[in-house]
Amino acid sequence: MSVTVFIRYQLDPFKRAQFEEYAKRWLTIIPRCGGELIGYFMPHEGTNNIASALISFESLAAYEAYRKRLRADLDGMANFNFAEAERFILAEERTFLRKVVL
Repeated sequence: MSVTVFIRYQLDPFKRAQFEEYAKRWLTIIPRCGGELIGYFMPHEGTNNIASALISFESLAAYEAYRKRLRADLDGMANFNFAEAERFILAEERTFLRKVVL
């Protein structure tokens, strides 16, 4: 059974440009580390401080292996460090979803 990770970010609304830079970096890092990136989504209209990402995996075990590869990836660690230094992410939530099938 495949799983999709839904990540909800609460952003500093005055630092959306920094978050978008952060998200763009993941577009190459995540697939390289084994995630099937559906996409990152920025606020457009309405609420200006919520962004999200969707990443799919074959299984929870595949997700765990991806997390290990991500922590060993130099570009991935640099992006985590960028987010920490710039403090544009105020909160982050992960929800694991499964697709409804007949």
